[in-house]
Amino acid sequence: MADERVALQLVINGRLVRGDVEPRTLLAYYLRDELGLTGTHVGCDTSQCGACTVLLDGLAVKSCTVLAVQADGCRVTTVEGLASGGHLHPVQRAFQEEHGLQCGFCTPGAMMLAAWLVEQEPHADERAIREALDGLICRCTGYENIVRAIQRAQALSEASEEPGLQRAEGGRGR
Repeated sequence: MADERVALQLVINGRLVRGDVEPRTLLAYYLRDELGLTGTHVGCDTSQCGACTVLLDGLAVKSCTVLAVQADGCRVTTVEGLASGGHLHPVQRAFQEEHGLQCGFCTPGAMMLAAWLVEQEPHADERAIREALDGLICRCTGYENIVRAIQRAQALSEASEEPGLQRAEGGRGR
């Protein structure tokens, strides 16, 4: 029974992926160990830190709380999927410009949460940004630069003629 594997099919960062996993495999470990997408960090395995945040059908989720088989048929975007055509995503540019990282451990999760927030609430005020960051633990920055980076990403996204991340991928939310 322990060797039983389940087939699954997902679209990860715009690419169709087929594979099979043990039913108990968490999405975070499938992404990291099976697909080599190590930008998704695993910090706590208890959904407390948010370092493993990815977009699942357009919704920001902590991938350490989702079984890979639960993502079967879904679209997954990881931090590796933010950049497009050799150009940084507005969130990546904003984190760079506003120094929204320090040690970098929480950064992939913070960027994915920011990408979701900018897409869902492009005019979120500072209070709404801080509330959205409530599920992210950053021990280095004190969140000030992360908040500024999200505000900068809002401005960059608004000024850009490019469609938003989820509109471009056809995310439907969940």
